[in-house]
Amino acid sequence: MSTPSRPVRRLDPILVDRIAAGEVVERPASAVKELVENAIDAGARSIEVTIEGGGRRLIRVVDDGAGMGPDDLALAVERHATSKLPGGDLTRIDTLGFRGEALPSIGAVARLTLTSRTATGETGHALTVDAGVKGEVRPAPSPRGTRIEVADLFSATPARLKFLKSDRAETAAIADGLRRLAVAQPGIRLVLRPESGAVLIFPAESEGGGAAELRRLGTVLGADFAANAAPLAMTREGFALAGHIGLPSYHRGTSNQIHFSVNGRPVRDRLLLGAVRGAYADTMSSDRHPVLALAITCDPALVDVNVHPAKTEVRFRDPALVRALIVSAIHETLRQAGARTTTTATARTLEALRPMQAHSGLGARPAAAPPLARNMPSFGAPSGYRAAAPATDMPGFGFGERAQVAFAHEPAEAMPRSFAPPAADLRQDEAEAEPTDHPLGAARAQLHETYIVAQTRDGLVLVDQHAAHERLVYERLKREREAGGIARQGLLIPDVVEMAPEDAERLVAAAPDLDRLGLTLEAFGTGAILVREVPSVLARASTRNLVTDILDALSESGLEEGNPDGTDGGGGPLGRRLDAILSRMSCHGSIRAGRRLRPEEMNALLREMEATPLSGTCNHGRPTFVELKLSDIERLFGRR
Repeated sequence: MSTPSRPVRRLDPILVDRIAAGEVVERPASAVKELVENAIDAGARSIEVTIEGGGRRLIRVVDDGAGMGPDDLALAVERHATSKLPGGDLTRIDTLGFRGEALPSIGAVARLTLTSRTATGETGHALTVDAGVKGEVRPAPSPRGTRIEVADLFSATPARLKFLKSDRAETAAIADGLRRLAVAQPGIRLVLRPESGAVLIFPAESEGGGAAELRRLGTVLGADFAANAAPLAMTREGFALAGHIGLPSYHRGTSNQIHFSVNGRPVRDRLLLGAVRGAYADTMSSDRHPVLALAITCDPALVDVNVHPAKTEVRFRDPALVRALIVSAIHETLRQAGARTTTTATARTLEALRPMQAHSGLGARPAAAPPLARNMPSFGAPSGYRAAAPATDMPGFGFGERAQVAFAHEPAEAMPRSFAPPAADLRQDEAEAEPTDHPLGAARAQLHETYIVAQTRDGLVLVDQHAAHERLVYERLKREREAGGIARQGLLIPDVVEMAPEDAERLVAAAPDLDRLGLTLEAFGTGAILVREVPSVLARASTRNLVTDILDALSESGLEEGNPDGTDGGGGPLGRRLDAILSRMSCHGSIRAGRRLRPEEMNALLREMEATPLSGTCNHGRPTFVELKLSDIERLFGRR
């Protein structure tokens, strides 16, 4: 059915404002964001937001900024009227707002009341805009600053109300927006007073540098963030990146705790989120997300903030440079952090032990500690070792006493073959002098031939030997690749591996990349390949299992040849491809669970972990060790 021709006509100005409001004000949280950003641009140091009905019935924003006189007040509610582009240059935007759309858009769909006074004004002035109809400016009592009330949001467009969520959900969205502004603007006091529930307060943190930033981040991201984060700072070609990033083992199920700001503007940009994913790819499971807060500072001419109606996305003049800066800075910061575990892992361990404490009836400090039995067997020690007698001058047991010897050396022939080059014989006097002041301490036992127990100066460390060694092998393979080539070993008899023809074709197609990683293979008829060389560190691994795992790595998303997505910041598709294959390889070269280790092997593993970056997590994001402080252990046993 044809539509009859109608003449072109100019829309009513109020209807134009309501259409524009659909882009600027999607929900109450959008209105709050625009109003708070205006207050920040006005130089406010304290901003209070009050809401009712999730922002539907009332939004009140009060600030102590510069305020407006009667003439500015009347012009502020006109379309595209702003004080933030004095030169009209859209290439150098240095304020959060700049379009002059917020107030007229809100006024078109609600009842908007503005009351403001400047520092030099004798009295304040007020103005009301009701569903797009502007009233007269009138004198009104007011302190310095601006007070804006938005009543009955979307009353002029009732259809929009049907798309809003519950009051609780809309309040949560407003709170999330304020949290992101709080991270980006730590020097400003922000308060949210909802109709019901707790008041959200972010005190101003204007002094103290990094310490002040951490205090604000602790308020937003949680009190345990500071203990599980590392400071970051790096500059490159006009861009400065600074903030704090969480350790790889400190993660969340969503990306909501990833905070970025660009020149003080909180943003949720796909380029930045992709760079973070690439930077943490080696240390975190793909279904987990890091916790961090990073600020990018640059010349406004190097970034375009006018690419999204809500101004939540930006476009950089050189996106590859920004992506590389983020990835390099995160990698370097994590490497400098060394072997660290999270306090949350310790808390989970203590929580798991508390039921045991409750069932055992512990909780009161014992009247006297029983004497330590001489020649007490070493708990979990490998066979072939006997416990050394403790020093006779120890009045009782406990981690506060002088370090005790867990292992005494037996003849070398009784020991299992080491995975490492033979170490010097460990004499009894050397064992007694074994230091416990290393970060990961000195090995004291092996539990279930899987976990290493080490004693530190102020507690103990429990290490997953397979996860830890997997990380060490992976980092070694990466270092060898970057240094010019992975050491390889030729097979005396090349190994033939049979598989589906299509799998064999994929491996042969990837042969040039695999050769860079020390794995040399070629086609061997239909549905088979011939493996001639393997990385030296994997010489004892099963060739069939190794090839099968590499096939899985090639099949994973983002690793196939020809994938055009190179925006993850991890060196592009080829870099991700090679690292993913190395990660799979390292699992085959690591110590397996169930492998009995000698004391010197355990200590060698601990020392190498301390010297290897990112050793706090394995390649899949699982923690490699858990640390318990002496004070935590004493509380478990009722000694505190």
